[in-house]
Amino acid sequence: MHDLARSRHGLDPHELHPFDVADDSNVHHGILTPGRRAALQDCVVELPPFERFYEQHRDEVYGFLVRRLGRDRADDAFQETFLRALRAYPKLRHADHLRAWAFTIAGRIVIDEHRRTHATVELPELPAEDGRPAFAELEHLAEDLPPTERAAVILRYGYDLDYADIGAALGSNASAARQAASAGVRRLRKKELT
Repeated sequence: MHDLARSRHGLDPHELHPFDVADDSNVHHGILTPGRRAALQDCVVELPPFERFYEQHRDEVYGFLVRRLGRDRADDAFQETFLRALRAYPKLRHADHLRAWAFTIAGRIVIDEHRRTHATVELPELPAEDGRPAFAELEHLAEDLPPTERAAVILRYGYDLDYADIGAALGSNASAARQAASAGVRRLRKKELT
C-alpha cells in the first residue's frame, strides 16, 4: 500500500518547483496544486484510509454544516469536524457506518456552536402585578393583631428581616421577636379557619 508521502519521494526533485504550494482558493476540494497533480497522475497512489474517508464524505458534511450554520460559520465547523475525526480515527475498531460517524461529529459541533453563540439569553423583566410590595399584602391581614405581633409578622415575612434585627426594632431580643412572630402567625391561622 502506497501513501502520498512515499509517492512524492519517488518524483524527480527538479519536477517540483519550491514555490508550488497548496491551492487555497477552495479549501474543501483538492489537496495539491494543478502542477503537482499532473505530475502525480502518472503514479498509482492509493490514499491512506483517512484521506479516502475525507474525500468520500467532505461534500456531504460541508453541505450539512452550511444548512445548519450558514456559510460563514460552516468553514470553521467543517475544519473542526475533520480535526476531531482525524484525532479519533486511529481508535476506530471497524469501518462500518463512517458516514453516520462523520455526521454525528458534525451534529455535535453544530450543537456546540449554537450553545456558544446563544449562551447568554436575557430574560425580560416581569412587571409587578399591581406594584405593591410584599409587606403591603400583609398589612391588611395583620390589622387585628396586637401591635408587637403585627410588627414582628410584617418585619419577618414582609421585609424578610432576621429575628435579631426584629428584636432590636421592637426593643427586645431575638427570642422575644421569634415568639411574637410565631404568636402572630398562630392568630392569623385561627382567624382564617373561623
